[in-house]
Amino acid sequence: MTAEKNKVTKDTLIGDAIKNVPGARAVIEKYFGNGCFTCPGINVESISFGAMMHNLDPDKIVNEINEQEG
Repeated sequence: MTAEKNKVTKDTLIGDAIKNVPGARAVIEKYFGNGCFTCPGINVESISFGAMMHNLDPDKIVNEINEQEG
C-alpha cells in the first residue's frame, strides 16, 4: 500500500499547506514573507489569494510546494 500524497492546489489554504506539506513553510516565506506566520488570515486565505495580494503567479508557488513533498 502506498501513501497518498497531499497535493496542494491554488485553492488550498495557506495554513493547511504549512501544516500538511514538509517544506511548504519555506516556500511560503520565500514568496509571501514571514508576516504570514503571525497573520490569522492563513487559516482562511488560499494560496491563490495570497499570490494575488503579492502580485505573484499562484501556479509557480503551488508547483514549488508540491515539489517539496518528493
